[in-house]
Amino acid sequence: MGEDPSFDFSILGRVGAPFRHFRPGEKIFLEEDRGDAMYMVRSGRVDLITYGIVLENVRTGGIFGEMALIDDGPRSAAAMAAEPTEVVMIDKPTFLAVVRDDPQFALKVMGLLAVRLRRMNKQV
Repeated sequence: MGEDPSFDFSILGRVGAPFRHFRPGEKIFLEEDRGDAMYMVRSGRVDLITYGIVLENVRTGGIFGEMALIDDGPRSAAAMAAEPTEVVMIDKPTFLAVVRDDPQFALKVMGLLAVRLRRMNKQV
């Protein structure tokens, strides 16, 4: 879910977004951590987990942790590398720079939020 293998990662490199590598089973962040960035998977797979249940698998081109850019609230789930994974960390200034370069990126993030909200509404 939330995958976009056609995303041009060079945009993130041009604006100086840092790339980070994680080993299988390594945490990216934990539920309730303070969030100040979202992430995009460059390679590998990330599991989003709450109460020990995998909510979603995010693969190449997919994003996660995006609510941190909107409400500065604590993380609503944990994120863990499910296999060797490389992610790009996107803080608020970087997000704004990417949106200036590729305005469609903001719509992709909003679209993903809408999909996740609809899925949660069906579960309630």
